[in-house]
Amino acid sequence: MTELGDFLQSRRARLTPEGTGLPTFGGRRRVPGLRREELAQLAGVSADYYGRLEQGRLANVSDEVLNAVARALRLDEGERTHLHNLARPPKRPVPAGRVRPGLRWLLANITGSPAYVLGGHMDIVAWNPLAAAMYGVDLDVHDNMARLIFLHPSSRELWTPWEDKANNTVGGLRMQAALHPDDPRMAALVEELSASPEFRALWAAHEVWTVPHGTMRLRHPRVGPLELAYEALPVPDAPEQMIITYSAEPGSPSAEAIAALATDGVALGTTGVGGGAE
Repeated sequence: MTELGDFLQSRRARLTPEGTGLPTFGGRRRVPGLRREELAQLAGVSADYYGRLEQGRLANVSDEVLNAVARALRLDEGERTHLHNLARPPKRPVPAGRVRPGLRWLLANITGSPAYVLGGHMDIVAWNPLAAAMYGVDLDVHDNMARLIFLHPSSRELWTPWEDKANNTVGGLRMQAALHPDDPRMAALVEELSASPEFRALWAAHEVWTVPHGTMRLRHPRVGPLELAYEALPVPDAPEQMIITYSAEPGSPSAEAIAALATDGVALGTTGVGGGAE
């Protein structure tokens, strides 16, 4: 089964004939969720055509068919994008990890909020000192978000709940992997992370995640609970990179805690730069 087939099968498994308005018949079903032919009926394509799509044997599938399948599977926007990327991987170069000087200067001037640049393979390729202080690690050493979440012992105490952060991280990594299906470095990273049983279970679920803003909660060992709003801002000329910023509500306990991290002189990674992978 291909990555595309695994993803489609996992989405079919979430649906039932009753929930989609299809007729049901007696007897025990051999597979969870919808059968291939039932999904094909909902999408308005032949069962043979859908079967070849799920097997990865359609090189020139149209947008119309992919959109029809997405509607039948009730995919959200991120899942729909992931489907298109799996069916027709965009021709993008493998990310090099270089960061423009202007972005580094920007991070250096963001002094009141943790901020960093997240690149391909979930690499943390540049950051300000407050980001290192927030995570409590040396980002010159621990410069990959997925490794930090699944392989660093402090992560399970830092994020609350850790399971949500882990699920979102794997979902983001899934989206990146679809853009570079033949990238050996991505394959090696997934193999390394698979030492974690939680990662293996989440990776097998084929969930994706593309939420550009929201709320993150931390339990910082030095300044206590933090509730921060995050924004993921794309870098226009580097499609694999995003500027991630965190901010607290003015006057809140979290704002006071962030201010303490910024002024107490113990921030880690004070150079504010990351090497990135070539």
